[in-house]
Amino acid sequence: MPERRVTVASKVGLHARPAALLAKAAAGQPVKVTIHKDGGRPVEAASVLGLMTLGAMHGDEVVLTADGDGADAALEAIAQLIATDLDEG
Repeated sequence: MPERRVTVASKVGLHARPAALLAKAAAGQPVKVTIHKDGGRPVEAASVLGLMTLGAMHGDEVVLTADGDGADAALEAIAQLIATDLDEG
């Protein structure tokens, strides 16, 4: 199963606006994407509530996983969002 490690760039972490933008992008992918912090329970990246329960803060590393056709492209798209400061907009 492909995975990507990425550092959270948003100053507020994956909370509020960044979580909503990320969940919307994940829901639009052709495969289910999960996200977790090391040692944490994976949650669906398409769930705003799930993302907020991660407690992923600015500078934390998260792990994305997906499986199936289009998994690599989906992970890349979501990883790019996480690596961008989504607070500004």
